Amino acid sequence: MDFAPSARAAELTEAVRAFIETEIDPIEAAYHREVAAADNPWQPLPVIAELQSKARAQGLWNLFLPAEHGDAYADRFGTVGGKGLTNTDYAPIAELTGRSFLAPHVFNCNAPDTGNMEVLLRYGNEDQQREWLEPLLEAKIRSAFCMTEPGAASSDATNMQATAAVDGDEVVINGRKWWSTGVGHPDCKILIFMGLSDPEADRHSQHSMVLVPRDAPGVNVERMLTTMGIEDPPHGHGEVSFTDVRVPLSNVIAGPGRAFEIAQGRLGPGRVHHCMRLIGLAEAALELACQRSLDRTAFGKPLANLGGNRERIADARIAINQARLLVLHAAWLLDTQGPLGAYSAVSEIKVAVPNMAQQVIDMAIQLHGGGGLSEDFPLAAAWTNARALRLADGPDEVHRGVVARLELMKYGAKR
Repeated sequence: MDFAPSARAAELTEAVRAFIETEIDPIEAAYHREVAAADNPWQPLPVIAELQSKARAQGLWNLFLPAEHGDAYADRFGTVGGKGLTNTDYAPIAELTGRSFLAPHVFNCNAPDTGNMEVLLRYGNEDQQREWLEPLLEAKIRSAFCMTEPGAASSDATNMQATAAVDGDEVVINGRKWWSTGVGHPDCKILIFMGLSDPEADRHSQHSMVLVPRDAPGVNVERMLTTMGIEDPPHGHGEVSFTDVRVPLSNVIAGPGRAFEIAQGRLGPGRVHHCMRLIGLAEAALELACQRSLDRTAFGKPLANLGGNRERIADARIAINQARLLVLHAAWLLDTQGPLGAYSAVSEIKVAVPNMAQQVIDMAIQLHGGGGLSEDFPLAAAWTNARALRLADGPDEVHRGVVARLELMKYGAKR
């Protein structure tokens, strides 16, 4: 197996690194302070659009687009289309963007928009792509993904209670979703809703994904949720109710009953993206930890020379490097064997990487003392992000179950 990036990807990675260092890093801390002090933190600051314009002008735009689609869209839309990278090629770029809370948005590579764009790219028809994918690729609109429900154990999607019932040439949508990331953004215009459409079908053909305009009658954002006390504007995570929402049958993606198929196609690459960004976040935390351990003195010594901190720093370096190789292996399997060939590997990284990042960031917080818990450093928000990703896209327990099942099947265990 070869994890070396192509020449094209290596060039793009260095361009992304330079852009982050020269354009994003110098303004990020001030950006977060301004958002925190704003009367309306949900209104994006103009600097985001300015940075997006610069990134797009340099061709650093929609880099997440997969190899089989990116080039075609580049030909069709110019810089809107991305560069058509493999998962392995995109991985180091995702790692770099993970060091910054702003970078994914600046390069139009932020979740959940990337996953929603991939859904429309792989499964949407031409009309759906024209109406929703193209403006998402241009960052003219934002989107949200509505799957998890407050009233059901959403780690098992077959528990889903929200419905998307076909009624003639319409779909009638009812139910309540939460942790719908992105729904707080004022430019959020489209929701991808997953709901029960045929309870009599087989277990994995009962659900459909439907495009629901944010302003459709009956759609209501009941509240914005905090994550460990953090609101995360201007995107945020909302609880959304759907009451007799009617949309055309043509808004169903790929056809009724195909939601599980779409979800698996969406989540594989998305989990690689999440994990590589977390590795970047862990790298940034380790850098802060090392700087703090050398600059700060207690009991007459640098912190690095106290309390086993050198060993903790060494363990963090080892853990990050192990996790990176694990994710690159999963990306390579996706590229060479497809989702089924990478099934176990993707679940493995989804367990290993958030846990690793949480531990590394926690170590960095400890070295910063009380300051590590404050807004003076990005560590508390970073820890929250890593902790949340042990639940998002499936909790640790579900992914461990997948890995164990596939492992035991090698020895004759039944599914």
